[in-house]
Amino acid sequence: MIQKAINIVNKRAKFDYEIIDKYDAGIVLTGTEIKSIRLGKASIAESFCEFHNNELFVINSNVEEYLYGTHYNHRAKSERKLLLNKKELRKLEKDSQNKGLTIVPLRLYTNEKGLAKIEIALCRGKKNYDKRETMKERDTQRDLDRIKKSY
Repeated sequence: MIQKAINIVNKRAKFDYEIIDKYDAGIVLTGTEIKSIRLGKASIAESFCEFHNNELFVINSNVEEYLYGTHYNHRAKSERKLLLNKKELRKLEKDSQNKGLTIVPLRLYTNEKGLAKIEIALCRGKKNYDKRETMKERDTQRDLDRIKKSY
């Protein structure tokens, strides 16, 4: 029996970064890590991705230790390898070499088969005035929704 779908979102990513390209990647996990993720005990808020030896790793992601894990339990913050095909890896590595571009995880989820996947994006950091513009747009949309609701 597969539990409900897990969807852990990095809310700061869309605010802090301008998203250029998105990819879905698998993650190499141990048994206690996937059990903890299926319970929803994970966070990708401060995480980012880096290349080591032509392989992509997600750094600084937090998967809490599994409550019933014994001495086989995992470390909460560790590098986790991402699984993409070679063509996507080469393209991402080449694009991430450009100045100002970074790879950021957007969401951690389980698919219909129960496998953990992570949606990553090639991003460019926003400037402060871009962030203020985003906040202004959000406020005007909220005001418009209030006005629509009252009619």
